[in-house]
Amino acid sequence: GEIVVNEVNFVRKCIATDTSQYDLWGKLVCTNFKISFITDDPMPLQKFHFKNLLLGEHDVPLTCIEQIVTVNDTKRKQKVLGPNQKLKFNPTELIIYCKDFRIVRFRFDEAGPESAKKVCLAIAHYSQPTDLQLLFAFEYVGEMYHSLAKVNGIDPGGGGGGIGSASAQQTPLFETYSDWDREIKRTGASEWRVCSVNEGYMISTCLPEYFVVPSSLADQDLKLYSYSFIGRRMPLWSWNHPNGSALVRMANIKDVLQQRRIDQRICNAITRSHPLRSDVYKSDLDKCLPNIQEVQAAHIKLKQLCVNEPFEETEEKWLSSLENTRWLEYIRSFLRHSAELVYMMECKHVSVVLQEEEGRDLSCVAASLIQVMLDPYFRTIVGFQSLIQKEWVMAGYQFLDRCNHLKRSDKESPLFLMFLDCVWQLLEQYPAAFEFSEVYLTLLHDSARISLFGTFLFNCPHQRVKESTEFAISKNIQLGGEKGLRFPCVWDWSLQFSSRDRLLFHNPLYVGKSAPCVHNGAMKSFKRSKKNYSSTLRGAPPALKNGIIGEQEFLPRRNSLILKLKPDLFQPAESPSHSREQFFRDWFAKPVDLHGLILPHLSATQIKLWKLCYFRWVPEAQISHGGSVTAFHRVSVLADEVDMLNRNLRHYKSNPSLQGHCTELDQSRMYFRASGFNDTSGAPDFLSSSFPFSPVGNLCRRSILGTPLSKFLSGAKIWLSTETLANED
Repeated sequence: GEIVVNEVNFVRKCIATDTSQYDLWGKLVCTNFKISFITDDPMPLQKFHFKNLLLGEHDVPLTCIEQIVTVNDTKRKQKVLGPNQKLKFNPTELIIYCKDFRIVRFRFDEAGPESAKKVCLAIAHYSQPTDLQLLFAFEYVGEMYHSLAKVNGIDPGGGGGGIGSASAQQTPLFETYSDWDREIKRTGASEWRVCSVNEGYMISTCLPEYFVVPSSLADQDLKLYSYSFIGRRMPLWSWNHPNGSALVRMANIKDVLQQRRIDQRICNAITRSHPLRSDVYKSDLDKCLPNIQEVQAAHIKLKQLCVNEPFEETEEKWLSSLENTRWLEYIRSFLRHSAELVYMMECKHVSVVLQEEEGRDLSCVAASLIQVMLDPYFRTIVGFQSLIQKEWVMAGYQFLDRCNHLKRSDKESPLFLMFLDCVWQLLEQYPAAFEFSEVYLTLLHDSARISLFGTFLFNCPHQRVKESTEFAISKNIQLGGEKGLRFPCVWDWSLQFSSRDRLLFHNPLYVGKSAPCVHNGAMKSFKRSKKNYSSTLRGAPPALKNGIIGEQEFLPRRNSLILKLKPDLFQPAESPSHSREQFFRDWFAKPVDLHGLILPHLSATQIKLWKLCYFRWVPEAQISHGGSVTAFHRVSVLADEVDMLNRNLRHYKSNPSLQGHCTELDQSRMYFRASGFNDTSGAPDFLSSSFPFSPVGNLCRRSILGTPLSKFLSGAKIWLSTETLANED
C-alpha cells in the first residue's frame, strides 16, 4: 500500500552545522508512510547493523513528524508549513522536527527549485492528515485484504508475542471473554466475573466489549448504573492481590443526586468480593497527580532543553533547567502515589479504587505501575505487553489524541511516555527484576509513532471497529464475520526487527522463576520455594515528606537491596501491634525477592533522566565506548560464557533425555556473544552511550565529534590536587 507521492534528486542531508564535510548526497522521497533519504554515500562513523525492517536508517515515519520548517537563504525567509498552505518562495533548506527529539535537515542548493517546493508541500500534506482513515495503516490493511487474507503469513491482528524463535507464548489482547477469564484465574479473583453486557458496544463506546466486575453485581444493575458515569464508563477490575484486595478503575459519577447511592452500591459490591470483606480505599487521581496539560507542558520544556539549546551554552545551568521542566518531579509523583496505593493493598489488605474524571488517562499510568510493582509477571516481556493491552489499549487510552497523530495539539499529552519512563526508573533501580531492557522500552515508545500498527492508533476499541468497518465498505472489502479490519499488532516484533536484533530486548541480568542447571550430567530445573510471591513482600513506603520518601527513613541493610523502615511509622495507638511487628520481623529477616514486591527509591539522586531515550540523537551527549551499554555488553558476554559452559557440560555428560534440548540451547540468547571461555576482548568499537541508535545524520548539531573539552573548562577553576581542593573550603 505504500506509494511514492513526490521526490527530488541532488539533495544534501546536513550532518553538522559548522561543516559540510560529513554531508550526504542523495534523493529525498515522500511516500504515504514516511519520508526517505536514499544515498549511496557510506554513513560516517556508522559501523553497526541494527535496523528497523520497516524503515531505512534515514527514514522518518510521517506520524513521527512534529513540525516542518522551510527556509530561503537569499530572501531570509522561513515558514512553518501546515497541511494546506501555499509556499510563496522556493526553499533552499528543509528542517524536520520529530516527536522523538530528532532534527533532520536537508539542503536544496543543487536541486530543481520547483521539485524542492513540491516535495516540501507533499511532506506537509501527508504528515498532517485531517481524517483517521488517511493514516497509512488503512491503506496497508486495505491492500492486504484485497490481495491476501494474511500479512506475510501472519494474521494482521495476531498477538505475535514472539520475541525470538524460542518464545511460543502469545500476548493476550483482551479482546475476548477467554482472555479476561484466564486473567481472573491467574490472579485468583474468585469473587469476580467476566461481564459481556457491553458486547457490540451497546452500553459504552469507550469500554471494551468484555471486562471484569464483582460477581455480586448483576448485568441489569450495571446497565442501570452506567447512565450515571461519565462516558458510561462503569467500574473496571484491573488486578487481584493474592490477599484478596482488588484494584479497580472508575470514572466520576456525573449524577449528583444519585452519586452517594451508586457509589455505596459499587463499594459494597467490591467489599463483598474481598475474602475478608475489607473496606475500599478510594484515590482521586485528579487531585493527587499532575493533569495531562501539566505533563504536556513539562514534555515541551524537556524537548527544548534536549534539542533546541546548544549544550555548551547550557552546561552551567543544566541541572536547574532540567528541574524547571518539572518532568522528573512528575515522574516522582506517579511513582510515589502508586507506591502509596501498593502499601494499602499489601499491608492494609484493602481494595483500591482509582477514580478519575473519565478514568482513561491518569488511571492507566497508576494502575499499570501498581501492577508492575506487585506482580512479577508484568515484569516479563509477554506480561508487560499484556499489561499495556489490558490497561491502555482495551481500557480506552486515547492514543490517537494523546499521541496527536492527526495534529490536534490541544489534546496531546505524552502519558504513555511518562509511564515508560517510570518503568525505566524501576528497571534502573532493580535491573535483575525485569526480563526486558531499556532498548525494548525505547523501541516500544518509537513504535507508537509508526502509523502501521493498530495497537497505538485509536482512542478505543470501538473506534477501530467503527472506522475500519466504514473504510471496508467504502473500499468494497468483505469482512465476513469479523468486527472491523484486523491491523498489524505491534507485539509481532518480527515485522520490525530481525531475530538477532530482537535479542537486544532481553536483559542479561534477569533470572526467571526457574533456571536450568546441570547436576551429574542431567539437566534439572532449580525452583525457588513454592510460596505465593506475596508471602515474601516486606513492607511499604514510610511517611512521605514534601512528596519524597526521606533518605533518613530508608536505611540499607548490609549489602542487600533491602530497605529498612522505622518501626514506629505504622503504629497507630488503637491497633494491635503483634501482627504488625511480625510483618516487619519477617520483612527484615528475608533477602530481597526480585520476584516479589519492588518499591521505587524516590530521592532526588535516584530519579534520573532517561538518557538513552532523550539523548540518543545528540552527538554532544554521546559517550564513545561508554554509557550503560558497556556494562550490558560485559554482562551479556559473561552470561553467554555461562551458557557455553552449560552446553559443554551437557555435551560431555550427555544422555538420551537431553537430546531434545540441545538444538534449542545451542542458540545463544545474547546479542553480544563470547568468543570463548575467559573472553577478554574489549567492547566493540561502535559501542557508545546512544547504542543501538546513531545520532550521526539524525540530529543536526554543532559538531558530530562532540563539544571540545576546552569549552566546558573555559573559566572554570581547576584544582591540581586533593590538598588544593580541601584548602578551597
